[in-house]
Amino acid sequence: MSSPDAAWFARPAPELARRLLGCELAIGGVAGVIVECEAYTRDDPASHSFGGPTARNAAMFGPPGCAYVYRAYGIHWMFNLVAEDGGAVLVRALEPTRGIDEMRRRRGVDEVAKLCSGPGKLAQALALDRGLDGRAESDGFSLRRVRRVPRATESRRIGITKAVDVPWRFSEAGSRFVSRPWPADSQLSGPELMNSVTCTGA
Repeated sequence: MSSPDAAWFARPAPELARRLLGCELAIGGVAGVIVECEAYTRDDPASHSFGGPTARNAAMFGPPGCAYVYRAYGIHWMFNLVAEDGGAVLVRALEPTRGIDEMRRRRGVDEVAKLCSGPGKLAQALALDRGLDGRAESDGFSLRRVRRVPRATESRRIGITKAVDVPWRFSEAGSRFVSRPWPADSQLSGPELMNSVTCTGA
């Protein structure tokens, strides 16, 4: 199945987050299928774009589909895909599919389910850094749909102190590759939504 074009990303961040599930993110031949992500919009107090453009968040106000990469707590790189109007989707977990031995070497971890089970972990496994910030899809990274996701779990986002009850964490239901278990009040998106998810040309 083919990669999405730029227009495919030009949608509200929560919608884009749902649609990214089942897409394979690849950097330099190392890749994994997105199984968990979080949405942030410009009017969201938890979003980096909430206060307007800065040098750090400039990519969030760039073309939809480009990467927004920042360092969290001065330690871990976080990889996001830009949605419309200053929104972005944080990729939180991948199911490793290609370059697994290289991921193991970079992470120092053998268990496949733990190689990319968190945004900092997947950044290390894919060796991504600030150099991708602001770059378009196909310029340093690629994205293509490799499977449909019949059910998605919607729950509260993780590691934030504002808008903590907004249910914009989206995960492939039943995946063992997610960063954390789902809370008890998680909701399921049914197949009528997830079966409509396709990349352009897929």
